[in-house]
Amino acid sequence: MVEDPKWELALLATVQSFYQRILSEQLGGKLPAPAELAPDVISHAEDVRSTLDQMQLWIQLLDMAITPAMLRLGVQSDLDPEVAEALLRYFARHRDDSGANRDKTDLVATFLFRHPRVPGQWEQRGYGLDGSIPLSPFEIALLEILSESDVPVLSEGDVQLLREFGPLLDQANRFQDFSALMDSGIIPRVRQLKASLGESIYHPGVLATLAPYNAAFGDRFHMLFEAATQEIKDFANQLEELGGSILSTVDGVEVTVEHVAAMNQEALLKIDYTTALEKFRRVSSLKKELERRPPIRRSQHDSPHSKKTATAVAAAPALAPKYVPVAITAQAQSLEEAKLRRVEESIRVFVRVADPKFRQIVPMRYFNLMLTPDEVEAYTADYLEQKTPKADAARMLFRLVAVTARLTTEIEELKRSRNSPSVWKLHADSLVVLVDLAKTLAEAVERLAVIPAEQKDGQSNRESLRASLDKLRQCTAEAARLIEQA
Repeated sequence: MVEDPKWELALLATVQSFYQRILSEQLGGKLPAPAELAPDVISHAEDVRSTLDQMQLWIQLLDMAITPAMLRLGVQSDLDPEVAEALLRYFARHRDDSGANRDKTDLVATFLFRHPRVPGQWEQRGYGLDGSIPLSPFEIALLEILSESDVPVLSEGDVQLLREFGPLLDQANRFQDFSALMDSGIIPRVRQLKASLGESIYHPGVLATLAPYNAAFGDRFHMLFEAATQEIKDFANQLEELGGSILSTVDGVEVTVEHVAAMNQEALLKIDYTTALEKFRRVSSLKKELERRPPIRRSQHDSPHSKKTATAVAAAPALAPKYVPVAITAQAQSLEEAKLRRVEESIRVFVRVADPKFRQIVPMRYFNLMLTPDEVEAYTADYLEQKTPKADAARMLFRLVAVTARLTTEIEELKRSRNSPSVWKLHADSLVVLVDLAKTLAEAVERLAVIPAEQKDGQSNRESLRASLDKLRQCTAEAARLIEQA
């Protein structure tokens, strides 16, 4: 039973108008609504509940006809936010178990995040009086939009799934090559995570996590994809200048210069997800094939023998070079410092709100981070801002835990990316920076530890620092070993 049938009818009328516009554009002609559901008839309906029942059936029919890809085309920057909010309310109130409905909800929430009513509306975020992180402005807006909906309850498993999106986005932002992004497995992993959330995806907190991820990942994906397609077109132009027509072979199919010329980047980014993903994979495969055997520019004086040699050299795959550790730059250190601060903050928030019986076990993406009692105390301390030996030791424990967590994460990522050299190198580069940071931190701990115990609030501070430093050294040694073996 609907609490306010007039409100529900007005909501569905907005959705109906939007859906009919999308379908009319697809069909190339106006799609009429049933006579009894015309806007002027609805506004004067006497039997509201009977009209509402008919409208619900009509909307379900329209909903079945509209795919997520069609909705993506209809949700453009000029869409009225009121319509987008009505769509989100409809999906949340009339949710089903289909992946298509969850995809539509995810898409509309991302649109609302990308197009706030006031520019910069979602960027402001402060801290509560107790130092905890409050709800983001976007989540607060979603709570208001969905206030009339039955919001699902999040389980601990759902919260654990949501924690994976941050590291996945960090990884995606480090890619400089489209093929590496496609090989990383991030896209299917995110699809799997969203499917695992089930009906929890309609929770404002979940949508407030997914929408920023979608927006940021989408920007990165589009940038790398456009660079890849441009590179392929450049290869095609080089081949055409040489008088060739067959660019390469992908999955047993010859790709010609004409095929590349007809490739439409914008159209690829708008088609159905499943179809688009296969086409993106083909673009990635073609790019890798061309990098392995690029067109070779030859002079008019080249002999037939030299042409054969050049062709043979082009066809020979390059041997994978031995990994050479990167030079540690100020930019790399700054990026890692930002990640460490996020890790510190996420651990601190978890430890503060978790059950005291279990807060020493911090769930990370691939492992559980085990904290000592002294480390738990440091993460719950209210004296970190003080200038005392005790506060110095607590801040040092704070950082030791964060660096150990980052090292362990990158080690696990490195082990899982052995079959993707470009992804593996990204994690190896991060480990190089982290190992250097860990050595500097260990020296700072040693300097703090040699201060006489009576000046550091007793022997306990010395022992707690030593215990945490030992864990860090074990991670550092494993990271260094993996880098040397590369």
